Amino acid sequence: MRPTAIFPLLCALAALILALLCLFAGSSKSFLQGADLMTLNTSRLGHTSVFNTSDGDGGFFSNLENSLEGDINNLINNATSDIAQKLHIKDFYIAHVMDYCEGFYTPNSTVSDPSENITRCSNRTALFHFDPTKIIQSELAPGVNLTDLKWPDQIHDAVKAVEVASKVMFVFYCIGIAFAGLAVLGAGWGLVASGRITAFLNFGLDFMAFLALGIASAISTAIIVKAVNAINKYGNEIGIAASKGKEFMGMTWAATVVMLLASFLWIFECIIGHRKGHSYYSEKRY
Repeated sequence: MRPTAIFPLLCALAALILALLCLFAGSSKSFLQGADLMTLNTSRLGHTSVFNTSDGDGGFFSNLENSLEGDINNLINNATSDIAQKLHIKDFYIAHVMDYCEGFYTPNSTVSDPSENITRCSNRTALFHFDPTKIIQSELAPGVNLTDLKWPDQIHDAVKAVEVASKVMFVFYCIGIAFAGLAVLGAGWGLVASGRITAFLNFGLDFMAFLALGIASAISTAIIVKAVNAINKYGNEIGIAASKGKEFMGMTWAATVVMLLASFLWIFECIIGHRKGHSYYSEKRY
């Protein structure tokens, strides 16, 4: 019996739960929407100087007025108007590891701390890659395209650049979760089995889980930073912005850290097991 094994068991269990939550966050409209990779805010699309239609040249929306209801000029000049909705675009898009969700701000995006009304989530997909350019193009009103919106090519390029990384990230999350699950089972076995071999095997499982989760966390962080920075840098001109999923990053790095802690605890168990064995051998000699 090894009572001290309860500590690495709890660490491995915590890492497993956190990693699973990171992977399945956003599976439904009400499940862990706050644990997102990033949120794209398109609610203020059109409310910048680039959309000024009073300069005499017809302006940005001159070729769209036949396909949209209402006076575009009035929409632009009204700070509380939602041009995105007129274009059939949602106010926000929330990216998760395996899907994305979308919806509208209520009562509107100009109030302090508006509520999120999530209207739809995509199907969960392994090796999912969030491509806002493709998603928004598919939702635009008939007769409208991204060229009309002056959608920055740099955003598409930045998101495309991390497509392979996002798929590799998913694979490492799966590997990390698998090893974390084995680490939980191994720690349960370690509770009743003594000796250095048991502790060493558990250390191997925990360390492999730590490596996989650490790589997945590093990749996800890099993806978030690159995509958000590109959107905020190049999308500001047309009124779109993005925010990092701080809760997600906290969860994924917490899973990595507790898995590392579990590894250290099993190293300690290896040392303790060695000392106990040496003490027992010395007593037999005398």
